Amino acid sequence: MNERGKAIGKDHGLTIRMIFTGFLLALTYVALFGILLFTGLPFELVIIMGIGMVFFQYFFSDKLVLKTTGAKVVTNTEEPKLHEIIERLSVEAKIPKPKNIAIMEVEVPNAFATGRSPKQATVAVTRGLLNRLNEEELEAVLGHELAHVKNRDVAVMTWASLIVVVSGYLMQMMFWMSLFGGFGGGHRREGGGQIWAMIMMAYIGIIIVYFVSQMLTMALSRYREYAADRDGAIITGTPQALASALQKISGQIAIIPEKDLRQVEHANAFFIVPALQGMSIASMMSSHPSTESRVERLMEIQRNNWHILSR
Repeated sequence: MNERGKAIGKDHGLTIRMIFTGFLLALTYVALFGILLFTGLPFELVIIMGIGMVFFQYFFSDKLVLKTTGAKVVTNTEEPKLHEIIERLSVEAKIPKPKNIAIMEVEVPNAFATGRSPKQATVAVTRGLLNRLNEEELEAVLGHELAHVKNRDVAVMTWASLIVVVSGYLMQMMFWMSLFGGFGGGHRREGGGQIWAMIMMAYIGIIIVYFVSQMLTMALSRYREYAADRDGAIITGTPQALASALQKISGQIAIIPEKDLRQVEHANAFFIVPALQGMSIASMMSSHPSTESRVERLMEIQRNNWHILSR
């Protein structure tokens, strides 16, 4: 943390909420494995597949996102201003300059960061973002993305989602087993009814674990966004510029046709503001807090720490 960050201090309330959410996620792991032990179901292969999928995402998320979004890595010669801003903010954040800096040639204004560590990070912006934000707002957005890199949020959220991946696989497998009589309910042997009841209880338990873990993972994602807003504002010293950028991005996204937004849906969860905002069925299932609440928090930081930020 830089000197400005030390002077402002930490948001202990937010930190406690993140720790508590992580603790609840750990309990869902315990519940899931308890269900499997209780029933004796041999689902080791599914668990191994789930870990393998998350492991793959952990190491190759940056390459996958660049490929699926069509973002092109640009050199210092091609985009000197963008490179200069990111290099300067990286020094301020005390992290290495991201390995890749990329641009998506779409008019949807947005930005994202990915990569398992600061040394392997990728920061990407859209052409629409570069065209619509002033320099101070652009710096604020890049500060937010570098805060994600510094906090290793991609790694944290990738491994936090393991429980969702595993329970989702189990839920699908048990559904198809029940559909085709794979639970043994059709066997006419003593105790068959008890086995069927136990498996159905396990099925219901896994469904509950899936939805609870999904909500907890989304809650953790929202808290990490708040933390990146705060840390990014500290890096740049301009909370009001980030608030302005968030409002501008959100407002522009609202008027862009959905067919254009679909071009960037692969990076939706990574974006600073979700492009497909209307797709969330409820706020508790959204990966990002509302723009209004983020702006309110940023302006509170500005009001309470203006004497530190203006140094």
